[in-house]
Amino acid sequence: MYALYKKEIAGFFSSLTGYVVIFIFLLSIGTFMWLVPGNNNVLDNGYASLNTFFMFAPWVFMFLLPAIAMRLFSEEQKSGTIELLLTRPISELEIVIAKYLSALTIAIISILPTFIYFFSVYRLGNPMGNIDIGGTWGSYIGLFFLAASYAAIGVWCSSLSSNQVIAFIITVAVIFVFYFGFESLSAIFINTKAEYIIQSLSMDRHYQSMSRGVIDTRDLVYFLAVIIIFIQLTKIKLQSRRW
Repeated sequence: MYALYKKEIAGFFSSLTGYVVIFIFLLSIGTFMWLVPGNNNVLDNGYASLNTFFMFAPWVFMFLLPAIAMRLFSEEQKSGTIELLLTRPISELEIVIAKYLSALTIAIISILPTFIYFFSVYRLGNPMGNIDIGGTWGSYIGLFFLAASYAAIGVWCSSLSSNQVIAFIITVAVIFVFYFGFESLSAIFINTKAEYIIQSLSMDRHYQSMSRGVIDTRDLVYFLAVIIIFIQLTKIKLQSRRW
């Protein structure tokens, strides 16, 4: 499994894919935080806060993580190497986890340089350090689990088609439903039990909850459940090739 994981990571960085993803993520977020005038600009709003980063990051990842994950199984199916991969002395679950971890690793590498933003805002505070550290770390944890869920969805969608573009579109659509769709749908059932149930399926709801700096067990269970479900769905899809 580790050998496959290393192969996937090497594949990302042997081409421009990995570098472009990281560059686009940092450039887009940095532009909104520091260059575009308005309330979202850290220097203009007068508050030592990373709210702009944590507000835009889920939306940027909504397109970048599908771009990372779309090739994981689609490329194997298109080139015909998926059959060779399945004959190796490694289980379907280990194959899925190796590819999943490779996509998640790229996401983590993209997030790590943003600690420069945290350090900058920390220094800019008046007095220095006047920033909600608890909320910031909670938001980082929430963003990690959000990226982990996006990656799991992306791996599953990649297994559905040999066409990378189709896999990309399906991934974006599914992520959009989970992140924004359920929250919007719940508005139809205001003040009913259905509203609470549908909202509990919303990634945004759980992400915002963690961003307050309080790590609720319900939020962790939700994200872990999403990750496990989509990894299992991918495993089942691979196993179906043997039927």
